[in-house]
Amino acid sequence: MNITMTLRDGVALIEIDNPPVNALSGKVLLALRERIGQANADPACQAIVISGIGRHFSCGADITEFDRPGTEDLYRPAMTALESSDKPVIAAMHGLALGGGLELALACHGRIAASDAAMGLPEVKLGVLPGAGGTQRLPRLVGAQTAFDLILNGRQIDANQAMQLGLVDAMTNGDVRAAAAAYALERVGQPPRRTGELTVQGTVDTQAEQNAIDPDYPARQAIAQCVRAASELPFEDGLTLEHRSFEQCRDSNTSKALRHIFFAEREAAKLPGLPDSIRPVNKVGVVGAGTMGRGIIINFLNAGLDSILLETSKQALDAGVEQIRLTYEAQVKKGRLAADQAASHLAHLQPTLDERALADCDLVVEAVYENMDVKLAVCRKLGALLRPGCILASNTSTLDIDVLAQASGRPADFLGMHFFSPANIMRLLEVVRGKATADAVLATVMRLAKTIRKTAVVSGVCYGFIGNRMLESYLREADFLLMEGATPRQIDSAIEALGLAMGPCRMLDMAGIDVAAKIVIEAGKSGLLPNDPAYRAVVGQLFEAGRNGQKAGRGYYRYEGRNAIDDPEALSLFQAVAAKHGIARRKDISDEEIVERCMYPLINEGARILEEGIAYRAGDIDVVWTSGYGFPDFRGGPIFMADSIGLARIVARLKHYATVRGNAQDYWTVSPLLVRSAESGKMLSQFHGD
Repeated sequence: MNITMTLRDGVALIEIDNPPVNALSGKVLLALRERIGQANADPACQAIVISGIGRHFSCGADITEFDRPGTEDLYRPAMTALESSDKPVIAAMHGLALGGGLELALACHGRIAASDAAMGLPEVKLGVLPGAGGTQRLPRLVGAQTAFDLILNGRQIDANQAMQLGLVDAMTNGDVRAAAAAYALERVGQPPRRTGELTVQGTVDTQAEQNAIDPDYPARQAIAQCVRAASELPFEDGLTLEHRSFEQCRDSNTSKALRHIFFAEREAAKLPGLPDSIRPVNKVGVVGAGTMGRGIIINFLNAGLDSILLETSKQALDAGVEQIRLTYEAQVKKGRLAADQAASHLAHLQPTLDERALADCDLVVEAVYENMDVKLAVCRKLGALLRPGCILASNTSTLDIDVLAQASGRPADFLGMHFFSPANIMRLLEVVRGKATADAVLATVMRLAKTIRKTAVVSGVCYGFIGNRMLESYLREADFLLMEGATPRQIDSAIEALGLAMGPCRMLDMAGIDVAAKIVIEAGKSGLLPNDPAYRAVVGQLFEAGRNGQKAGRGYYRYEGRNAIDDPEALSLFQAVAAKHGIARRKDISDEEIVERCMYPLINEGARILEEGIAYRAGDIDVVWTSGYGFPDFRGGPIFMADSIGLARIVARLKHYATVRGNAQDYWTVSPLLVRSAESGKMLSQFHGD
């Protein structure tokens, strides 16, 4: 860490040098104040320019110091030192100016941006609000409502947008430091334009304030209150309110959970022993133009990679290409993509019926039907066809990667790339490392995941990998609860009250009952199901009855469009399945029981996955669930939530259900890791495989 100061032609250039993103640590803030003091005391200095060394101006606070007492108290004096200077202080912004970095620029008397600069206040994504004057200074520059929208959504804007809003004073395609120095010298002798002395234009719309209120995200209401205070209170009082609100939000469970996910996502890509050198990936192939294949190849097209789409019939290929085209067309209509960008992406698509077109690919992903025999045949053929060194990946969601790898004849070049549907939208990518997968292959795919903007998590080989393996126990209990007398609506409502996007019944209806049932059938063929005829019996019976979910108009619910309607026929089916398997019906199932029986086995399975080394660290599991399964980020993922509930309580309740429900199939056997963690008081969310 270093804060340099160079005096040239009457301008003191103060540069933040704190790689990799010029984070504003406590030491940086102290050094910055010291440099400002030196510049102000130097009679040869007429003006000051603040800039950053490296790729960015500053990406904001050092989040690792959030829990360090007193660090937040260093921001206000640093910003005051900038703003109170009698000499012009100008920010020269390039790259990213985010969070505390943008707040630093707001405290300057002027802002010059490089044309490729981007800026924003993303603190809400960590469950806090800007705590270094952002809620008070930004409204004074761009108006109350605009500031409220920017802070509440945490979105970035580019330099051109910032110019239009009045956030920056000038934009340059040249040397931003030189432009800032010239601008600073022009202002010598003029009264400093201190942001805190400006008047806020307009007010925040009352309805917008009300819409911001969400008890699960307390920072949203705090943002509304602080931006309103910018209009109604003296500047210093507004800063005091902001500081107090920041501390309250920082100490909330929501912020702790969001920060856990923030760090977990960044750690997920780091595994010990992976090489820095990777294989080049310039040309990719996708086998299968169905729903998954189309979604997968769009990721590669968006990244500008030449992409071959292989199908076995012209009809299927033409249908796949048309759906890809329609996807881009819809994005253009919605304003999410420019027409020329869509055309550029599509130009990289090469549809073909000739498998030889894959021969010179760097990576090929098979995305054919989820059936072991089908996938084995495809992997054998591809293994013989592809050039040496080409990486071969399977998009399977449950099947044994090691078996497929051996069939390919090139197990070192083989791994799993489990995309989540819709594959072009969902952020999660489970990268499944086989026993023989070469380190360079894993490193290459993890790097590629960043290129295609996926959040990648490495999993070992087991049935269902991380996410779907944990999901099985969750869906198992949902089916048992239905047989015992709970309704789909009651189960979904209890689970959704936790913050999950969908309960299990609505989720399976949307995904397709046939898809879910066939996964169970395939598991049965592989000998992976418990010796329990009642296991997942409801989903099996729904499939046999043709109740395949939303697409069929009936599943756990009946559907009118996308509206799920309670269906007496479905309730009768559940009752009949219960009678067939001798399961007693009852009317005393509580929401608490539903949550415990669905979520606690899921958490328990996560602990087993950690014990077995399927996941390297607990945070990886939480990333899988928040990125791929709609688990609420404000709860930090199932493992982080388990710590919040209390591991001892979870262990006790699992043992309770083992007693009252029986445990012949080990459904309720507690993971030894969970027991040890509960007894030792260690947090399960801190577990990693070192």
